Amino acid sequence: MKITKLLFAIAFFVVLVASAQDKTFTLEEIWGGVFSTEGLESLHSMKNGTEYSVIEQDAVSGAINIEVYNYESGEKTKTLVTSSSLGDLSTFQGYSFSKDENRILLSSQLEQIYRHSSRGIYHVYDVPSKGIFKVSDKKIQEPLLSPDGNKIAYVLDNNIYMLNFATGQEVQLTDDGKKNEIINGITDWVYEEEFAFVRAFDWSADSKKIAFLRFDEREVPEFSMDVYSKDLYPKQEVFKYPKAGEKNAKVSLYVADITAMTLDEVKLGDYKDFYIPRIKWTANPDVLSVQVMNRHQNNLDLIFVDAKTKTPKVVLNEKDTAYVDITDNLTFLEDNSFIWTSEKDGFNHIYHYTTTGELINQVTKGAWEVTNYYGYDKKNKKIYYQSVENGSINRDVYSIALDGKDKKRLSEKEGTNDADFSADFSFYINYFSNTTTPYEYTLNNGKTGAIVREIKNNKGLLEKLGKYDVRPKEFSTIEINGEKLNTWMIKPKDFDPTKKYPLFMFQYSGPGSQMVKNSWHRANDYWYMMLAKQGYIVACVDGRGTGLKGAKFKKVTQNDLGNLEVQDQIAVAKHFGALEYIDDSRIGIWGWSYGGFMSSNCLFKAPDVFKMAIAVAPVTNWRFYDTVYTERYLMTPQENAKGYDDNSPINFVNGLKGKFLLIHGSADDNVHVQNTMQLVEALIQANKDFDWAIYPDKNHGIYGGNTRLHLYNKMTNFITNNL
Repeated sequence: MKITKLLFAIAFFVVLVASAQDKTFTLEEIWGGVFSTEGLESLHSMKNGTEYSVIEQDAVSGAINIEVYNYESGEKTKTLVTSSSLGDLSTFQGYSFSKDENRILLSSQLEQIYRHSSRGIYHVYDVPSKGIFKVSDKKIQEPLLSPDGNKIAYVLDNNIYMLNFATGQEVQLTDDGKKNEIINGITDWVYEEEFAFVRAFDWSADSKKIAFLRFDEREVPEFSMDVYSKDLYPKQEVFKYPKAGEKNAKVSLYVADITAMTLDEVKLGDYKDFYIPRIKWTANPDVLSVQVMNRHQNNLDLIFVDAKTKTPKVVLNEKDTAYVDITDNLTFLEDNSFIWTSEKDGFNHIYHYTTTGELINQVTKGAWEVTNYYGYDKKNKKIYYQSVENGSINRDVYSIALDGKDKKRLSEKEGTNDADFSADFSFYINYFSNTTTPYEYTLNNGKTGAIVREIKNNKGLLEKLGKYDVRPKEFSTIEINGEKLNTWMIKPKDFDPTKKYPLFMFQYSGPGSQMVKNSWHRANDYWYMMLAKQGYIVACVDGRGTGLKGAKFKKVTQNDLGNLEVQDQIAVAKHFGALEYIDDSRIGIWGWSYGGFMSSNCLFKAPDVFKMAIAVAPVTNWRFYDTVYTERYLMTPQENAKGYDDNSPINFVNGLKGKFLLIHGSADDNVHVQNTMQLVEALIQANKDFDWAIYPDKNHGIYGGNTRLHLYNKMTNFITNNL
């Protein structure tokens, strides 16, 4: 349950109406779309380093095009693909290039499965000949072009296939795939959700071998949920979902030799009940890297496998008293030495190792976190990264030499800076925003950070927002339980410090998350401004257990989720309640997912502090949640029953005095509606009055049609009536 479980993974668009100065935001405007910023769609840096491509829609014909632009001049150099000339393929949604950029994989008719997974129809477009062909008449998953561009591998019905363009030969590499039993080449539900990847196969650098994972989930317990739709009878969705303490899928590693047409299992060693959260071929086409982690996730081995002999060798080991984070930062240099990130000195930093796993040097150091690794410029021996060196609520782009010298801050403006580098690192597109500035896209020099030209700004949005009562976020830190915690607060425009205002608190609080950051508004921020217009003060505080302030701060909640975090939010409410302008008898709190777990606990455990709470899609007992996420922080229920039960809202319903609104989607495959049903039953048996709503066939995001508008109307009315 990473931070993304709370963040709403859908695009919002706004309907703005001319109005008088200081018009208040309405829910119809916010959820009939949102005051959105314009961006760059599917940007790809071309291998020549001087150009980039993006998807654009022709304003006249409506055709979907892949347009190529010159970085420095900003001028369009060519239209690489246009849907108007693709015959039966009238449109496409995404694209990816072969390594030589002579072939382009186009995706269409995409159908979402879970959070990251989808299936769709794919075509391969040949750039030199302008020819196009369909990979399969059926919807396939995770197609990947080989490095030489002459082959493609993909998954269909849990089996891996390989198609050779030159010979026209299609080879089915596996034949035992079956729903809810065996999966080849893609991940099961829990790997997809918690290790954040779907494609579980990779091509070797010479395009001769495919390594892949096989999941045997026959012993994994099944979860089922009814999908009501509009049919006479509901349909039942059944899938494998390993809950805390239950059996996981058995994962194994295979290497297929395309030339020799052989398929071999790789025995990695004497591991029991383990995960393989990443596989990746090194720069050497005969060496495969594999990351193996124990079930507690506090011991990680980086293994190099000799693809010829299938012999594994541990080259690096990471241990932690709590857990080891999985990332995609592993990068192999030409000599097969590698870049690695680790929290082993207490903060997330970049390290350089030899091909045998010996430490060459720690590249970055300091009491701050590296938050993104962009890549390595082999010509200038520079590493590019993002960090919070300039304050934990800000992000900046940096370069540093491979030996750890010559560090340079490339971004200048204070706020959130992100980067997309050209293939040769000579340029990068900087994505900047802060709480008062919507996204600005500029082309910057990769060596100096100097702005070359402006690509896109969102000043038009600022002009439109000038008609509305846009309330600023006031950032500060407050000392709570011995820690300085980041906070923001939104106050009414006519704020009078001699008056008393009700306080509405928002938080998420999950391990490693961050809600207090200096970036442009999300949809909820406009809702908070609307509430401020109605006379509420809205505040958010990142307590202990949240991220980007070092491993100790983040991992202090280990084996005791919901204890220190709840203590902090209660203490925060008391701190704010003691301010002259806060009415301490009118404090409410809300949250989604982990935040709903928290808001429920706060209301039940501190009934004299909080007058009301809203919990959306909450975990109510960690015994109901998946193995990978839950056991990472709590171990298993068999090992740590106290950690599960002492902080479960279900066990504290007798403390409810205030007003409580509980909301869930009936088709939530992530945090199952079972959580809410169990809490509802506990509240009923405790004879507690509360309000609740179930949104039929809606998942963890609870959206679609007028759903969000209805949800936020309900929450707004509940706040208005009870706070």
